[in-house]
Amino acid sequence: MSRIRPHVRGSRRLATAGVAVTTATLLAAALSPAAHADGRPTPATAIENAASALVAHAASLGLTSAQDTSVRDVIVDKNGIQHVRYDRTYHQLPVLGGDFVVHLTPNGTYHGADRATRNLISLPSITPKLSAPRAADLAVNALRAANLGETLRRIKARPELVVDALHGTPKLAWRTNAVGQDSLGNPVARTVLTDARTGAQIDAWDSIETATGDGKSLYSGTVPLETTQSGSSYQLKDPTRGNTYTGDAENKTDLCFFGICFSRAPATLFTDADNHWGTGSNSDRSSAAVDAQYGTNETWDYYKNVQGRNGIGNDGKGSYNRVHYGSSYNNAFWDDSCFCMTYGDGDGTTFGPLVALDVAGHEMTHGVTSKTAALTYSGESGGLNEATSDILGTMVEWYANNPSDPGDYLIGEKIVKSGFGKPALRFMDKPSKDGNSADYWSSSVGNLDVHYSSGVANHFAYLLAEGSGAKTINGVSYDSPTYNGSTVTGIGHDKVGKIWYRALTVYMTSSTNYKAARTATLSAAKDLYGAGSAEYNAVGAAWSAVNVN
Repeated sequence: MSRIRPHVRGSRRLATAGVAVTTATLLAAALSPAAHADGRPTPATAIENAASALVAHAASLGLTSAQDTSVRDVIVDKNGIQHVRYDRTYHQLPVLGGDFVVHLTPNGTYHGADRATRNLISLPSITPKLSAPRAADLAVNALRAANLGETLRRIKARPELVVDALHGTPKLAWRTNAVGQDSLGNPVARTVLTDARTGAQIDAWDSIETATGDGKSLYSGTVPLETTQSGSSYQLKDPTRGNTYTGDAENKTDLCFFGICFSRAPATLFTDADNHWGTGSNSDRSSAAVDAQYGTNETWDYYKNVQGRNGIGNDGKGSYNRVHYGSSYNNAFWDDSCFCMTYGDGDGTTFGPLVALDVAGHEMTHGVTSKTAALTYSGESGGLNEATSDILGTMVEWYANNPSDPGDYLIGEKIVKSGFGKPALRFMDKPSKDGNSADYWSSSVGNLDVHYSSGVANHFAYLLAEGSGAKTINGVSYDSPTYNGSTVTGIGHDKVGKIWYRALTVYMTSSTNYKAARTATLSAAKDLYGAGSAEYNAVGAAWSAVNVN
């Protein structure tokens, strides 16, 4: 997937005491006033303030003349406090784990920073001993090993030289995206991080982040839809939500290599004569489209109305959906490179069409994560990446308040079929009920698949929302235990969503692990509700209840 960059007008280099800092300027910076009408600084002003802070505090931020920085995201709180998130390069090479967030007071004074790594970024050489073709071969082998038993075809790999600061002492590495197709033509992809000196594999992770008028949907009943009239017909395109639209992939798949797609499965825009879409049955291809469009709408509205975020990228631009992707494809995924959601139809035995509301919220939240903390999809940070999508996707479901799909703490309960053998993909009250996920933190959690290590944070979120012990909510029975035998009292799911979102967008970085997530959420709770508040104390208690101290 391509790396997300802010929209920029240009860049400016500030040099002092041998430190070079490049600061991206927002597109509208030249036209923006210094403050909003309510007196808050604008994002452009926050960037200017942060640029000065970078120069003044270069040493504490680990910046040297060999490094450049670029703005990834800007948040200005209602009280004027500013948070500017940066990526960094070393001799023009991307630094994995080089990201950091600068915090500024309302008057623009430096208040502190959160860094993904505190290691000094300095290498004896940026010339690799391992060749790029050899790194590509190793990544292809890793992709085959991760898909053991599958016949893969059209495999390609593209190495990129980077500095790895995520895994201990910074080192030169090849980051290689290996992609291919399985026997049904569905995409497989793996990112492999290889030591550019020794050829040893440092890390590897899946590159496709998975999960899993009005319209009659498959899962959510009859739902309202904002559409666009075109002549005598209607398009399934929502002009009130950034022109988000839904198209038919016609059961085709993408052909993409090195993050560049030579052909994509189509997204043939759905149209309708009377603005009444779908029948609620799989026999009408529009029914799945109704679910996808509705899921996009509810996710957009949740982030805008609850979190103050204007679209996935916080830029008011809509994404698009492709339904009926591939052949019996048991998956759904968000792809940064197309800024789109893609849904398979399922095989009919294990899964039905993967267009359920919480799946949409889950996958689109991967887009939010990539625009903000960019949690590395491996180890504990990968578990937190998946948990972020489970937690905030669940909040979307609660926000929608749909009687056909009421809020719960189950993930994917609508899409599973009898062949799956369980009533849901994941269970937040006791994650181990899925047979694989971790209920509590241990030193080995980071070795699990990210969909299973996410259990620790999912369990934390449930306990923080609803508390421990047995209870029935919206007809679903839960019984959530604690590691330390404590009794946890919940603060409600609304507050959990707000705390997690602020932690994600203001305090977490690409290398955040569970211990750092505890700190980030406590900081968020302090910002929102005050130090020593019931909410702040509950956050600490819920983390301790899952053995994160």
